[in-house]
Amino acid sequence: MPTITVKNIPEDLYRQLRAAAEINRRSINSEVIVCLERVLRNRRVTVEVTLARARQLRQKTGKHPVRASEFKAARNAGR
Repeated sequence: MPTITVKNIPEDLYRQLRAAAEINRRSINSEVIVCLERVLRNRRVTVEVTLARARQLRQKTGKHPVRASEFKAARNAGR
């Protein structure tokens, strides 16, 4: 099986990776593989699945409309 070496990982990123590995009860190596798989593996989603998810979200949030001014304020606050 191929092996790679990653150099110069920012300290904060390494801490996040180590914490995620601990939470998921994996080695850091296994956590890296899982992260790479999530990003690189092609996950095709059909239009029907996307629409179903959008409908579910609309049902959950439909009773809580957000005014444009609230949206702009949240966006400007970095949320």
